[in-house]
Order: sequence, then C-alpha cells, then structure tokens
Amino acid sequence: MKRNFILKVIAVTAVASLSAITFIGSASAATKSITCYKGTQSKVVKAAAPKCPTGWSTKKPVVKPTKGAAAGAVPIVMNATYKGKISALWSESSIDASVTGSSITNNGGLTDLVGSGSYASQEGDKCITLAGEATLKGGTDSLKLEFLTPKSTACGKDADGPTSVEISGQARITGGSGKYVGATGTLKVEGSFASKHPANGVTEKVDLTLTLSGNIVTK
Repeated sequence: MKRNFILKVIAVTAVASLSAITFIGSASAATKSITCYKGTQSKVVKAAAPKCPTGWSTKKPVVKPTKGAAAGAVPIVMNATYKGKISALWSESSIDASVTGSSITNNGGLTDLVGSGSYASQEGDKCITLAGEATLKGGTDSLKLEFLTPKSTACGKDADGPTSVEISGQARITGGSGKYVGATGTLKVEGSFASKHPANGVTEKVDLTLTLSGNIVTK
C-alpha cells in the first residue's frame, strides 16, 4: 500500500515538473521578437518563430543625409575683388550711383557685379550712408545683396573733392538663383574710388575697386 502511494506521488511530481518545463519553454518561445523595416517605417514582430511581412526586412536601411545646412553642407567661402566703374550723379542733397565690375578669383563662380543706389549727401560731410542693392552673376548662378544700414558708409578723405573715398560695411544676401537658390549670409564690403566731386547736376564715372568676403550658406 505504501509502495503504491509513493509511486503515485513520484508520478504526480514528475507530471507537474514536466508541465512546468513545458510552460516555461512555451512562455520563452512566445517572447521572441524581431524588428522589421520598410523605408522609413519600422515595427516589432513577436512570435514563436517571428518573420517579417512581405516587403519588410530585418536589415535597417541606411539614411542618406539631405542636401543643405541640415546635412552639414560646407559654406561657400568668398573673398573676391571686383574691379570696374562707378557712375555717380551729384546733387545738393543726394548722389545717384550705379556700379559695374568683374572678378577673376575666389568669387564662387560669380564673376560679374552690377549695382545701384541713391545716397543722402550734405555739403561738407565726409561720410554718407550706403543703402543700395547689387547682384552678382556667373552663368545661370546669381546672388542678390543689399547694404545694411547704418552699418555701411562711404567716407571721403576730405570734405570736398577731389578726394579718395573709402567704402566700408556689410551686405545681406536676399536671394539667388542656380546653386545659390535659398542662399543666406552676410558679406563684408570694402572698397575705394577717387572722386573729383564735380558740380551739382554733373555725372562722374571713375574706377572702382570693391571686395566682398564672407561665407555663403547654400541649401
């Protein structure tokens, strides 16, 4: 009698142990998971033997950086000297001027300069504030600039002409085309010309040197 009871206890214990092992094994298998990718999407698949759906893969795609500042685009460095002419019409209260010039090196492919502006002037003043606009061009590429006021000035060595005039200031990028579409930045402006300071109502056309330097951020 005792023998049969002992055997039954062993049998029950063995069955319980086997059930526990089976339960643990099943629970462990059910917790397997994999991550599947499709384009920019991802999802986790859980199963005893998980597989990715059709069109999905366990290989994580390589994300290519987009063009522009967000992708760490290197700014275009400009340090270009443009040589040309300034044509200025003098009056008692203002100077209407237009400029043209060309550059050979360090210009980011923008070889030609054209610009214009109207500047307030008073008799006896050595400096005037620049408030003009300019466009740099090269093939299908272009860059539009405007002087930042009152940070940009043209100052004569003497109050009356003839005298040398020094240009100093900053120009903000306001637009562009070609590879300069969406360009931003501010360029330092330095230049000079020799003014004869003619009588009011007379236009003078003299040599001009203008240097633009700084970083151009493109998209």
